[in-house]
Amino acid sequence: MKLKNEFITQDIDDTQFLVPVGAEAFSGIVRSNKTAAFIVNCLKEETTETAIVDAMCAKYDAPRETIAADVAEILEKLRSINAIDE
Repeated sequence: MKLKNEFITQDIDDTQFLVPVGAEAFSGIVRSNKTAAFIVNCLKEETTETAIVDAMCAKYDAPRETIAADVAEILEKLRSINAIDE
């Protein structure tokens, strides 16, 4: 899976904004916290959900189950706005 080319990111201070450029299904801006921004950054290259969880486990000191649940939730939100190519 990968972030669609129709979405770009902009980092301002500690916040990442995900902006559609030419996307027809979603018009708005998504504001991401650090966790969501980490996931979106992983999606800038072809990856898998497991690879994202692995990368987050290496970076953050949290139980794998908690990280996996957070990743699944954020991926579902990105799918709901059609931001991911799978």
